[in-house]
Order: sequence, then C-alpha cells, then structure tokens
Amino acid sequence: MVEVLFDDIFRVEQLNPPEGKKAFDRVTRIEAKSERFDMFMHLDINSEIYPLQVGQKFALLLVPTLNPEGKSDTGYYVPGNRESLADKFEYVMYGKLYRISEGSGRDKAEINISFGGLLMMLVGDPSHCNKFELDQRLYLLIRKV
Repeated sequence: MVEVLFDDIFRVEQLNPPEGKKAFDRVTRIEAKSERFDMFMHLDINSEIYPLQVGQKFALLLVPTLNPEGKSDTGYYVPGNRESLADKFEYVMYGKLYRISEGSGRDKAEINISFGGLLMMLVGDPSHCNKFELDQRLYLLIRKV
C-alpha cells in the first residue's frame, strides 16, 4: 500500500493573488483552503489543460510514488498496462520539496515544492507536515469533486 503523505479536499478561494494578475499566459496561481486540516495553499497549475474556478473543490494527494503497492519508482513516465494512482486523478505533477520551515511560536509549518517551476506552498499545523523531508521527490495528484 502506498504511503500517503497528505490527503485533503481544497476549495479555491482566489485566482492569481494578490492583485489577480497572471504572470504567465498558461499558468494560474490558485489560493485554496483545505476542509479537513485547515491548511492554506498557493499552487501554480497549467490552466490551459486543467482550469479551476473560484469556489470549485478538488481532492489533492501528495505521495512518493504512483505505484499502488508503494514500490518506489524512477520518476519517469513508462507507458504500459500497469496500474497507477494517476489513473484515478485528472491532473498529476512530479516535483521536489525544497523548503520546510516552521513559523514563529511553532504554530504554523510551511512546505514548498517545485514541480519543474510550477510552485506549491502549503501552510498549516506542523502535525500535518511531519511526514515530509527536505529534497523529497513527490507526486501531486488532483481531481475535481
């Protein structure tokens, strides 16, 4: 069984914060809040292939491998008839965790991941971030709910 590092439902609160201006034509930065763990997130997505709107909800999963049995993989796409966690999701990215930090008073933790230049910032209770390690390779999987 694959080790799930983070799993929650998010609601899109704002697009391209703070001014609502896009930095790139095909990229949208979403600001979202999670339902279960009360986490805050900024996430850059390719809005040309996966558009999201304000108020829309989506499930987000962070895992170290796409193999349902939890076996590690190389991070390269290999076509074939084998089962993958990606089969159950609509949008998948592969990236590297490059920063973990705890805020003042240890009330908030912040995780930063780069998916080939598309960035993710996840902020919230440190207890939901204790499975992450610096330089860890991760898959982000999203599907609309």
